[in-house]
Amino acid sequence: MYESDRVAKVLANFSRWLDAYGETSWDHQSFFAGLVGRYAKSLYYRNAIIGTAAVSPMIFAEAFLPSARRLFHNRLRFPIADAHYAMGFALLYEVTEDPICLQKAVHFLDALKKSRCSRFKEYCWGYPFNWVWRGGTVEEGTPLITTTPYVYEAFLQTYEIFERASNPALLSSGLSFLDRRAEWRRILESIARHACFDIKDFEVSENSSSCSYSPFGEGGVINAAAYRAFLLTNASQIFHEKEYWVTAERNVNFVLDNQNPDGSWYYAVDEVRDFVDHYHTCFVMKALAKIHALTGHAPTLKALDKGISYYLNNLFDADGLPKPFSRAPRRTVYKRELYDCAECINLCLLLRDRFPALEPSLKKVVGHILEAWVKRDGSFRSRRLHLGWDNVPMHRWGQAQMFRSLAFYLREAREASSGKNRVKSAPLYQLSTLNSQPV
Repeated sequence: MYESDRVAKVLANFSRWLDAYGETSWDHQSFFAGLVGRYAKSLYYRNAIIGTAAVSPMIFAEAFLPSARRLFHNRLRFPIADAHYAMGFALLYEVTEDPICLQKAVHFLDALKKSRCSRFKEYCWGYPFNWVWRGGTVEEGTPLITTTPYVYEAFLQTYEIFERASNPALLSSGLSFLDRRAEWRRILESIARHACFDIKDFEVSENSSSCSYSPFGEGGVINAAAYRAFLLTNASQIFHEKEYWVTAERNVNFVLDNQNPDGSWYYAVDEVRDFVDHYHTCFVMKALAKIHALTGHAPTLKALDKGISYYLNNLFDADGLPKPFSRAPRRTVYKRELYDCAECINLCLLLRDRFPALEPSLKKVVGHILEAWVKRDGSFRSRRLHLGWDNVPMHRWGQAQMFRSLAFYLREAREASSGKNRVKSAPLYQLSTLNSQPV
């Protein structure tokens, strides 16, 4: 059986599992999302000694009894997971032209319309729980610039499918093409306004700015600026808004200016969160890859060249598989996690044509997932612990991301085998000349 056929089978089984399991799940933050967990975590940030004792039961359960999550919090619906499922089913539609796949994508977009942050005028999304971090508590329903761009991509991807729809079965499927296209365009416009105007800018230099994580947050997080830069870069071209480009350029410059000499990026530039981990590194380079594909921005490609070199040399273990950290902030309870593998697949697919050294890693990781991470029920294992596995399915923490990444892999593999060439966006203009050229 060809690898793509195995992936297709895994995706079909996963889809059946998802129907049976439901669209809510526990999360890796479930231990700390409830009242007791939040108090223990906040105490940890205020007093390391007492706080360590307070969080120890949760850390022990995470390492040795993952199913204990159900004792600390309930199952939730996660917008970031819904966005990935929408994109995954849209990708499967592009492979199969089965209207049911597109209907499922639309179903998740409908769910996202309901789960938006209702306190804000513009469309935006965040966490469905109160998230405790070292700076305090981010309340449920607070929009996050690390979540909203995925929803933007989900709406955009399905909108573009509707734009070029020609499948007779799809045209007669009752999906209300004209109405939905108009509505989704309005939502996309609203998301772009939120990213540009609700998220704060923090000037770092004459040419660069970081951005806030939420409308109420501080700046300095690298992947937050990268996410926002991509969203606004894309929106500037779709909606012909030069102001989006101007803001995106400053965020791009912030990301490029804060790349370390070895090619890595710290999580943040606050001299506290100076760890380097797998999936955040992927987040940054995914955004830069998409920006380069849209603009042909030469400094972005140069940063990717250094970043890919660091990535391949420092964020894979002796077996050639993703490892969580090259520079860890603390000891971890796991050896490997699904989220890292999903983001690795995604990054490799985006950049393997430009950086062929990624191809062996792509094949290695996809093969490893198919061999070791697929459970009998069709879902994926969540983490490889130091002793055993964490088999609790978590939509936000790997299930949805792996589903979408494998659907992306399948689409690319089937197009390659059929000789089709996907039309890619041509560079329109350089970011460095944004301010002097009309959009």
